[in-house]
Amino acid sequence: MNYKAILKLSGIIIVLIACLMIPSLFVAFLYGETEVMKSFMSTIVPMLFVGGFITTYVKAQFDHLKVRDGFIIVALCWTLSSVLGAFPFVISGYIPDFIDAFFETVSGFTTTGSSILTDIEVLPKGLLFWRSFTHWIGGMGIIVFAIALLPTLGISGQRVAKAETTGPTFGKLTSKTAESAKILYLIYVGMTLLQVLLLILGGMNVFDALINTFGSVGTGGFSIYNNSIAHYDNLYFEIIISIFMFLAGTNFSLYYYALRGHWRDFFYDSEIRCYFIIISSAIALITLNLWTSSIYASLGESLRFSVFQSASIMTTTGFASADFDLWPTFSKMILFFLMFIGGCSSSTAGGIKVIRILMLFKLLKRGISVRLHPRAVVSIKLNHKPVSTDTISSVVCFAFLYFGIFFGSTLLLSLEGFDLITTASAAASCLGNIGPGFNLVGPVLNYSLFSDLSTFMLAILMLVGRLELFTIILLFTRHFWNPDK
Repeated sequence: MNYKAILKLSGIIIVLIACLMIPSLFVAFLYGETEVMKSFMSTIVPMLFVGGFITTYVKAQFDHLKVRDGFIIVALCWTLSSVLGAFPFVISGYIPDFIDAFFETVSGFTTTGSSILTDIEVLPKGLLFWRSFTHWIGGMGIIVFAIALLPTLGISGQRVAKAETTGPTFGKLTSKTAESAKILYLIYVGMTLLQVLLLILGGMNVFDALINTFGSVGTGGFSIYNNSIAHYDNLYFEIIISIFMFLAGTNFSLYYYALRGHWRDFFYDSEIRCYFIIISSAIALITLNLWTSSIYASLGESLRFSVFQSASIMTTTGFASADFDLWPTFSKMILFFLMFIGGCSSSTAGGIKVIRILMLFKLLKRGISVRLHPRAVVSIKLNHKPVSTDTISSVVCFAFLYFGIFFGSTLLLSLEGFDLITTASAAASCLGNIGPGFNLVGPVLNYSLFSDLSTFMLAILMLVGRLELFTIILLFTRHFWNPDK
């Protein structure tokens, strides 16, 4: 194992996170928040010193990084970022308990959006900005951001990129990993600027526009108001945010092809079509259920809230334009199913991902066909190309592990003594990086009811879900630490 390389890259991440805190420090300065400025300075300065020292004086060779090194680097950097990102909350005194602050920061970086805060609106602007900015950083992936910079330090990012499965897939857009990262970040930044502009043109102030954009494009869902997007009660804002949540839940690599004029690759992609069908079906079913149940006065109003909430939950953003916990059981069950499906592969969304759901459905369909026609040779295809047996095996393994972790974590949370709906939805929400659940962790409530132990477990669950299970799970296997591997 290349310990020096791991240490040096950790130093780079420490410096990077410190630099990414500077915009929040500037926001605190603009609003005259002296105590918040002190909390950021007390965090940034030591981080720059320690990270700079490690980066400067640790000499490492990066030519022989193994896949195992990549997994350790990714797990360490995400955990390290979450730990360091919690300090401004603790030092400022607004979240004095470190476990709670760690939960809040993990929720930010993993773009989950779950919160332990009982009153979000009392937080100063500087902390609110940092809290939501972590969504934007984590949306594309901390490592992705670093990979775009690594070549300037003489480091190849390919091994690290393979270990961080969140965000877009590398090596497919261009032959160079760093080039792919830069292209995807340009698309990411472009989407961010466009949404901010559209929200400002609609009458939203600049600060709110930035916060809501970080939550939409990063599919995070942190709001600066206790009742989330429902605070605005503005149809235009809901439409813009819904559109960008949907776009952020789409495969980012396809945007690159679309921008190069390959629109056919975008519109004929199997996953995109399945994504659109699922979300459209959910919207139609929820709209009819809300309307026939007389939850809202008109069909148009039912459609308005079903569109926003379906997009929010399926893309694992977690914004709320209404208290959907008051909706009929049928509508809530659909939202619960959407929590597991999630967005597209290579997007900023969480969940199992549409591509895996599609492959599992095709596998089921093949199983039925073989039962009816035992001699038939039925292959599974995506985009008219056969899927390898190894890929199918990994998808089945992922699904089995995902539901295993969900049921296991639900069982452990049940020791808290809360009702099944609260317990199960909290586990599903954190594992799928959604944010709100149902009942006691619903859209207008929070996660402050859990003990420190359960809060920490939920934070780990967010990291496991964000890094698509294996990156974290593998670290706890004896086979992984075998020096011969």
